[in-house]
Amino acid sequence: MSTLRIGIIGAGTIARAHLDAYAVHPEAELVAVSDVNPERARTVAEEYGARRAYGDPNELLADPEVDAVSICTWNNTHAEWAIAAVRAGKHVLVEKPLARNLEEAERIQEAVAGSDRVLQVGFVRRHAPNCQVLKSFIDAGDLGEIYYAKASCIRRAGNPGGWFADKDIAGGGPLLDIGIHVLDLCWYLMGSPTAVTVSGSTYDLLGNRSNITTLPRYQVSDHDPAANSVEDMATALVRFDNGATLQIDCSYSLHAAQDSISVSVFGDKGGADLEPRLSIATEMHDSIVNVTPQIGSGTFEMEAGFQAEIAHFVDSCLGRIENLAPVGHGVEIVKILEAIYASAAQGREVALS
Repeated sequence: MSTLRIGIIGAGTIARAHLDAYAVHPEAELVAVSDVNPERARTVAEEYGARRAYGDPNELLADPEVDAVSICTWNNTHAEWAIAAVRAGKHVLVEKPLARNLEEAERIQEAVAGSDRVLQVGFVRRHAPNCQVLKSFIDAGDLGEIYYAKASCIRRAGNPGGWFADKDIAGGGPLLDIGIHVLDLCWYLMGSPTAVTVSGSTYDLLGNRSNITTLPRYQVSDHDPAANSVEDMATALVRFDNGATLQIDCSYSLHAAQDSISVSVFGDKGGADLEPRLSIATEMHDSIVNVTPQIGSGTFEMEAGFQAEIAHFVDSCLGRIENLAPVGHGVEIVKILEAIYASAAQGREVALS
């Protein structure tokens, strides 16, 4: 049995999803953990049985016993550590978004192009069973040509604060944090077409809404309700070179009756909802028929999703399968996201070259 020796860069909340998945994978061995807080690195390393802890990621990347790394840091360091890891000869799984902007994303892509290393972008929802089942229907032609998709991820009072609310660090707000998940799902299921124009709007009218005290919400440890430089919500229409269109909206703060998530795709032979639960609509014998694939869960489940993502990363690094979420996909998604912000700022549709 082969073994992939793993290092973790960044030991915060999302790192635990990676660590838990590596811990149950029979061919992954956790070697080292790095964090800007050396004490946290040591604590997490001890908890998960890693042999070494580093306060400086450069020391981890210089460790000859590390074959591959998960980058679980703030968005503003994704490019820095992804490029450094590839140049150090490590395979890389980098959390989404690939980068804060297109310039950073293209620098990562250039580094990967000059190496033989795997770089997988952390589009975890691609790996979920419900997504993979629907993709098998689409790839078999059961939905026909996909020409329209809708994506929505609404939090009515869900700004986590801290670095998530700092545009310089995060690169953006709900669009880059949660909207990217549903945008990517639609784009992936549509066959990854090339975006040609984007018309977007963003709004920052409600802010953190710290006055709401009756609704529990996730908040980071350094949450400051007075500090917020990201949008409340974003909405956009994306047109692709094959004539297809995608509509998206997402929010941290919105006067909505409930939090919600929805992902739908429509083809000339059938359509499907992926979220909130997998269901397919088609025609049979001159009747409209709803088809519900019988799987363990029709919606995304975090533990199963990350275990599937990590298993895919391990298999990709060991040369068994083709990378499902390559760097080029991460670049294209960042290009669309950046265009949405540009369109919103300019108040007009923008073309992507």
